[in-house]
Amino acid sequence: MKIDATDQKILELLTENGRMSYVDIAKELGLSRVAIRERIHQLKEAGVIEKFSVVINSDKVGKKVSAFFEVDCEPTSLVKVAETLAENPKVASCYQMTGPSTLHMHVLVEDFDQLEYFINEELYALQGITRVESHILLRRFKSRTGLKL
Repeated sequence: MKIDATDQKILELLTENGRMSYVDIAKELGLSRVAIRERIHQLKEAGVIEKFSVVINSDKVGKKVSAFFEVDCEPTSLVKVAETLAENPKVASCYQMTGPSTLHMHVLVEDFDQLEYFINEELYALQGITRVESHILLRRFKSRTGLKL
């Protein structure tokens, strides 16, 4: 699907406010509500828009500790380790990275006791992990969901 300037503007508006109505988008762009609805439908059908979701402030719901991990795995174990970690509710995101069979992972927990438990009992317990490096988030300067167009 080719994204034109109107589609791009729709995506920018929805990235800023995923609950923005067809009517409000139409007013902003000088189009009809029906035209906006059809364009958004086409963007969803083409897979450009995967889903609409809510972004929750983890700190406000008690997840005070945010940690990032680089997890090196034996190549034959990477997918199994990644799938296991992806099922863990403490894991906010998990990606395969370039490098020696490396996963990049973001973990959110309530406190340092939970982080220690996660590392020792849930992460180190997995077979096939060869190295773990962790970084604790001190301060967030920018956090963006969606793609800046």
